[in-house]
Amino acid sequence: MSGPAARVPQRDPGLQPERTRLAWRRTTLSGTVVAVLAGKTALAGGASAAGVLACALCCACWLGLLRIAHRRIRELAEAGMPGAVVPRYAGAAALCTVATAVCGAALVLQG
Repeated sequence: MSGPAARVPQRDPGLQPERTRLAWRRTTLSGTVVAVLAGKTALAGGASAAGVLACALCCACWLGLLRIAHRRIRELAEAGMPGAVVPRYAGAAALCTVATAVCGAALVLQG
């Protein structure tokens, strides 16, 4: 075979997809811990409207992150050679993470 296609070496991903799947699982686990702690903080010492709202936003962000992570984990498991993460999903995951941190800070400052 000659031409440009003959010069492109095949990429061997090795264990990179497995490591990435495990990283997404760790991320969802830490998000779960944050959502549980947000609920505990919001309900400690009596529930206020602001506390419940911040907790609900934390839980919504956690669900969004869980959905994005599950989709990426499935993509990595199905593909022989996984593609790059879609920028829209990477941005959404980052937004969920930052929003969770902001809601957690609001809960801590409120209490």
